[in-house]
Amino acid sequence: MTEVIPVEALAERLRPNPGNSQPYYQQILQQLTGLIDSGELAEGANLPPERVLADLLAVSRTTVKRCYDSLRESHKLASYGRGGTVVRGTPRVSPEMGRLKGFSEEMRELGMTPSTRLLERMVIQDRTLASMFGRPSSARFLKMVRLRLGDEQPMSYETAWYDLGLAPDLENWDTNGSAYAFLRDPCGIVLADADQSIEAVLSSELESEVFGFSAPAPCLLLKRRTYSSHRKLVEYVEGLFRGDAYAYRLKLRA
Repeated sequence: MTEVIPVEALAERLRPNPGNSQPYYQQILQQLTGLIDSGELAEGANLPPERVLADLLAVSRTTVKRCYDSLRESHKLASYGRGGTVVRGTPRVSPEMGRLKGFSEEMRELGMTPSTRLLERMVIQDRTLASMFGRPSSARFLKMVRLRLGDEQPMSYETAWYDLGLAPDLENWDTNGSAYAFLRDPCGIVLADADQSIEAVLSSELESEVFGFSAPAPCLLLKRRTYSSHRKLVEYVEGLFRGDAYAYRLKLRA
């Protein structure tokens, strides 16, 4: 059953700002996209007819039609004649858990093209981090903050720390490709297993901005500790995955 959206409330969220240099079409499109991506406009939600929304926003019908057409092209909306314009569900990727693999490998297995935007990279010393890794307080770690994308869609906001005492070559890594592949060659580290936890959280203001959400939205927070074959902690990662596009699968045996 489709959900009926209060038209006036929706119009308030979409109303363009005359003081903004962006065209009204772009402002409305960005707001609509954010509401759909964040789940505030859920799958099956009915949107008002073009003429009705145009009158409420005091813009031309052509402006609203252009927004709807753009969202139909990106498969976020569907039109059903007299059934109106309806929000489509966002396809979710569903990687299977149980095997240690990096983001790039995971995306390729799902038929998606992985890419990365490096947001921060630095070498740090941190007592709390050193204690977690079982290293002296003077130990050096590589910290990386990356936005991971699948088919150009932001999928996860990831912060990772690596022990440079175990893998000194990482300090000169250009961050292209898979970290796990680089740890194998040239670092020569054999990864054995990892401990991973998953919890449901709301995205922060920064994370919402990165994902294009108009407000905090449900996400999955993954925390992973990756160990070498010698039981040394090599990597600690905290990755926030968008809840509207990601779901994990577990196979349970009787």
